[in-house]
Amino acid sequence: MMTLPENTVRAEQAYVYVPFTVTMQEMQRPANEGFPQIFAYIERHGLKPIGAAFYNYRRINMAETLDVEAGIAVERAGPEEGAVKVGALPGGRFMGVTWHGHPDKLEMVTGVLIGWSRLTEQPFDQHSDGQDDYFACRLELYESDPADVPNMDEWVTTLAFKLKD
Repeated sequence: MMTLPENTVRAEQAYVYVPFTVTMQEMQRPANEGFPQIFAYIERHGLKPIGAAFYNYRRINMAETLDVEAGIAVERAGPEEGAVKVGALPGGRFMGVTWHGHPDKLEMVTGVLIGWSRLTEQPFDQHSDGQDDYFACRLELYESDPADVPNMDEWVTTLAFKLKD
């Protein structure tokens, strides 16, 4: 089940992340490799996570590769360390939906959100260069903890894409 698209305003937020360049067939790699590094880093530095772990899609070329950050928002960022980077998610207006179901349907859910953006003439904060689409902030927030919700059909995922100012 998918909620109706809605617009929200998000404040700028510190976050920690591990960047990856992957193909569509490697989309589990940021979660499998990045999230363990991030959570170990947060524990080591005594940081407090805010909200759900996420993917932030920075560049998408579906036929070739995607630049994806595995990340989580934190109260305050610590120092960069190895593969773990720090930054700030931009504040501003975002359009989003929440999906209740298996993540293998997120490509279709994303298509609905993109269609709604076009229909309502609310463009995302993005630009294209050839086959590459670059995004200011395109979040896929994983609201369900797999340890607590092992059935992927019961997972909750929120999409939040920054709109142009």
